[in-house]
Amino acid sequence: MDAAVFREPRKRAVPVAGGEIAALEFGPPDRPIDIVFVHANGFNAQTYRVLLSPLAAGLRVLAIDQRGHGGTRLPAEPEGRRSWRDLRDDLVNLLDALDGPPVVLAGHSMGGTVSLLAAAERPARVKGLVLLDPVIMPWLATLYAKAPWTSGRLWKKMPLVQSALRRRAVFDDREQVFAGYKGRGAFKTWPETMLADYVAGGFVQRQDGKVELACAPAWEASNYAAQAHDPWRAARQVAAPVRILKAEKHSTCHAGQGFGRGRDVRIETVAGTTHFLPMERPDLVRDALFEMATA
Repeated sequence: MDAAVFREPRKRAVPVAGGEIAALEFGPPDRPIDIVFVHANGFNAQTYRVLLSPLAAGLRVLAIDQRGHGGTRLPAEPEGRRSWRDLRDDLVNLLDALDGPPVVLAGHSMGGTVSLLAAAERPARVKGLVLLDPVIMPWLATLYAKAPWTSGRLWKKMPLVQSALRRRAVFDDREQVFAGYKGRGAFKTWPETMLADYVAGGFVQRQDGKVELACAPAWEASNYAAQAHDPWRAARQVAAPVRILKAEKHSTCHAGQGFGRGRDVRIETVAGTTHFLPMERPDLVRDALFEMATA
């Protein structure tokens, strides 16, 4: 794929139960959708513009904002959440709303896991899956998270949850956000163009002229804490081939022996990458998406 070929995406809103899902659409509007791409926790569809734009030369790609992120208009109440089934159901509703043949579901981190959960619910609507360091806890941890006596209080004490709750939500403008994030923390390995796109799609303008996170810190934290879904079970239910690109360092993917037993599941570790694999190796990710979509 030629990474120098860029096509600007079109904004789209897809009506679903309870509201609408905001999305960016890349590629020829006169062909069926080939790929539905789902972002990581706290991110948004625009974050992946540089990754997805070159695919627009021949494929049609729909990148969505999940509930509580970007421009999507669906209720996002963090209290009482125990799983990502609400995000799964949103993606299932989107698949039901789309015309055309089965699509490739692809996603990064939480988005990859949500894609897997949705594919298990709608196997006839999914041609294949490309999961980029999805969040797959060890099987025993998943079993514990599902137990009825684990109310979520323990998960809320996790460092990731506490860190998300402390995130600064309001800035003077997007320029201040970019300057504060550049080269720091989770954004250390990001290209500047992808960071700029994340900031552009991840902050909303306030009436006082300042900008605020579109994904509220409490909602981001609830996604880290709500782990009572079961990707291990989902992997045994999918009918389509699954390709997992796993980070070499600090991976959130603990899919091991028995994951997707009896199914076409391929797990590859990408050397030199962290959990932000799509930002670090967009070329490799892009090729994986193209190969799955054209298989």
